Amino acid sequence: MSSHSGSRTVVYAALAGNLLITVSKFFAATVTGSSAMLSEGVHSLVDSINELLLLYGLHRAKAPRDETHPFGYGRELYFWSFIVALMVLAIGAGVSFYEGVMHLREPEPIANPLVNYIVLGVSLLFEGTSWSIALREFRARKGNLGYFEAFRRSKDPSTFTVLLEDSAALLGLLIAFVGVFGAQLFDMPRLDGAASIGISIVLATTAILLLRESKSLLIGEPAHPHVRESILEIAGADPGVRHANGVLTMQMGPNQVVAALSAEFEDSLTTPQIEACIDRIEKNAKAAHVEITALFVKPQTEATWRGRRQAIDAASEQK
Repeated sequence: MSSHSGSRTVVYAALAGNLLITVSKFFAATVTGSSAMLSEGVHSLVDSINELLLLYGLHRAKAPRDETHPFGYGRELYFWSFIVALMVLAIGAGVSFYEGVMHLREPEPIANPLVNYIVLGVSLLFEGTSWSIALREFRARKGNLGYFEAFRRSKDPSTFTVLLEDSAALLGLLIAFVGVFGAQLFDMPRLDGAASIGISIVLATTAILLLRESKSLLIGEPAHPHVRESILEIAGADPGVRHANGVLTMQMGPNQVVAALSAEFEDSLTTPQIEACIDRIEKNAKAAHVEITALFVKPQTEATWRGRRQAIDAASEQK
């Protein structure tokens, strides 16, 4: 399964589950008057809209390169992932917090709590299924990395966004159950409102994590280190290269990388021979990594490369 098809499977599974859950939660909130269930309904509605935005981002990211976007449209997905995180924070967390505060100020007893328990059980089943699909896809991609490290290094926000949203949804369902059950057991309707505030805290935390990672991808992250190392190895193995100095990479999309190679060529080479050498390096690099959309090669001595790298590192330390 390709990375694009895997991402789409995760998002489609989450969308199907959230649409069914959204209807059931709003129904339960209407029948019972539960603040926690209303917050959960808003949560699932936001998640459903988010999945649609991610699907649109995945579709736009596959658009071919053109004059206005010579490196492709891969960052469209990063943009929409950032919008998704903003929606989770502004709408999901904001509405849940507001609803919880209002219910604390004007508590109302929950009617027909059995409806809430049934909906929470069904929601747990659907969310758990979606979460397991997202987790399986994430595990397949993370390799030997830890979960947090894999999250930080991931270049495809669609998978980790769904995984985080589903994790937040499962935790939200648990908080909603505790709130509804506590409000019924202790005859304290305010516990239902407190649960709604708890759900808003979970959503805000999730949104902040998504915003941080989406911002990093949108601004520009380097590709995985193994891409840089592979390009250096390929360039260093070419007979026309005296020394492969270094490589700078930029992740333009989940499967789109732009790279710049600094290399010192043999002095005896003519201009046509250098051009042929560059063509070989580019061909071999793209064969090894299909995600490389462009590779720029700059003839440069090792001393010049090191001097410029030191200047860049010094400027970074001063920030």
